[in-house]
Amino acid sequence: MSRTLVTGAAGFIGMHTSRMLLDRGGSVVGLDNLNDYYSPELKRDRLGLLSGHSEFRFEEADLEDRNAVSRIFHEHQFDSVIHLAAQAGVRYSLENPHAYISSNLVGFMNILEECRRHEISHLVYASSSSVYGANRSIPFHVDDRVDHPVSLYAATKKSNELMAHCYSHLFGIPTTGLRFFTVYGPWGRPDMATWLFTEAILNRRPINVFNHGKMKRDFTYVDDIVQGVVRVSDLVPAPGEDQRTSAPYRLYNIGNNEPVELMRLISCIEECLGLEARKIMQPMQPGDVPVTYADVDALQDAVGFRPSTPIETGVRHFVDWYRDYHNV
Repeated sequence: MSRTLVTGAAGFIGMHTSRMLLDRGGSVVGLDNLNDYYSPELKRDRLGLLSGHSEFRFEEADLEDRNAVSRIFHEHQFDSVIHLAAQAGVRYSLENPHAYISSNLVGFMNILEECRRHEISHLVYASSSSVYGANRSIPFHVDDRVDHPVSLYAATKKSNELMAHCYSHLFGIPTTGLRFFTVYGPWGRPDMATWLFTEAILNRRPINVFNHGKMKRDFTYVDDIVQGVVRVSDLVPAPGEDQRTSAPYRLYNIGNNEPVELMRLISCIEECLGLEARKIMQPMQPGDVPVTYADVDALQDAVGFRPSTPIETGVRHFVDWYRDYHNV
């Protein structure tokens, strides 16, 4: 039975990924520090969905704690690693930049080192569409230059891709980076637009609409993201597979390949709630970009899958979950 380490297992994508791996008969060790960036109670509730599986084990630790990470690798002897833990959020990186360096750089370094020491068969890690910065080439392609990040969060994710390539090149560790595009769905984070808008509208509070609503996002439903993560984890890159490098290293976009206007997202939420939002139009926020749009042809070619959940369907699933979870 394959044993996988899933970091960030109490997180939004981490919980869903762990559950899919368990449901298909795998063994999962989940690592998370349950920090208070947002409600630890929500994270524990997610873990509650996993704890009933006999093949799930949970380790509470900080990625920056080198000794703790080393112990976990030594005790469990993983076959593969899916690294989803990170300090998330573009805007929060303006308030607490050191958290991003500690978790996203130091923590990732510790994961890479243990993968090297234990000869892990495949490291899959989360990157982000944020690495594209203010890229004007639409849609975003994995071959595009990404040398001009507009947030520290994006800079750390680009750094992860560079660090992974070094370890793939130097030590032959197969690594695959996944650039996620605006993930949403049940059990999502409270700092995400769908949650913020739904909560505010239900409580008759106004919502902030940035860039006066003139924004588009490639909103990607969480089940599609997880399907891509798990399929990619089964596909171990071979040396020289990517023409740009001789290392066993790959990058993929995972997005819905259909940018949605921010006002359309708000309309979908309003329709699901049967309520109209009071909107406060705001300027663009520092670190934000006007549009994200994923070219997913490489993912389709590699694993025969591309995200396709319509925004109306995904928002309905989220709103139904939100009302059930909060009893509203």
